[in-house]
Amino acid sequence: MDSLAERIAANYAAIEERVADAGGRGRTRIVAVTKTHPAEVVRAALSAGLRDFGENYADELVAKAETLRGEELRWHMIGHLQSRAIKGLVPHVAVWHSVSRAKELELLARLEVRADLLVQVDYTGAEGRNGVPPGEVAALVDHGVALGLKVTGLMVVTPQVDPPARAGIFASTRELGQSLGLGEFSMGMTDDFEWAVREGSTMVRIGRAIFGDRPAAEPAGAR
Repeated sequence: MDSLAERIAANYAAIEERVADAGGRGRTRIVAVTKTHPAEVVRAALSAGLRDFGENYADELVAKAETLRGEELRWHMIGHLQSRAIKGLVPHVAVWHSVSRAKELELLARLEVRADLLVQVDYTGAEGRNGVPPGEVAALVDHGVALGLKVTGLMVVTPQVDPPARAGIFASTRELGQSLGLGEFSMGMTDDFEWAVREGSTMVRIGRAIFGDRPAAEPAGAR
């Protein structure tokens, strides 16, 4: 039987090819989503050539980061941010994907964070969804910049709509970000990343297509 690293490498190569075919060669980074997978899976992924890893939960990211201290990798925090957890994440996170509140920016500024920050956009208006409405994005970006933070782009998790509608959301997100002078776009997951790449995604968040089903069911955020 193939080793875990070999299986991950084959899946990763297939995703790279699909990203390239969609127009993302040299532009779109693959962020491997490892939530609920143990550190041993991250090690296998490292040996397969992956370097960017996304986590949804602060405790899980910190635990893996400490276990894998010294490895050459970049951690991406892609889940909802809780103020009480931000300080513990700061030493480990290279990219924060899901900033959605002024108080998060203010705390990150007090902690002198120099990592890249992305503002999460929400198009649903549904209660409990992370992110800010498109009309409020500019003010949040301006607030972060005024605080001296490195706000580089936008992130979106689309609602469960058909692919053409998702493509429209991806295009709207890119256009919004470009209008604000931003160049990073975290858009697309296992089921829709090719649509996202075609619309300008610079980071796709891929879990299941690289690692298979997760050990336990989790809320949506990266698929």
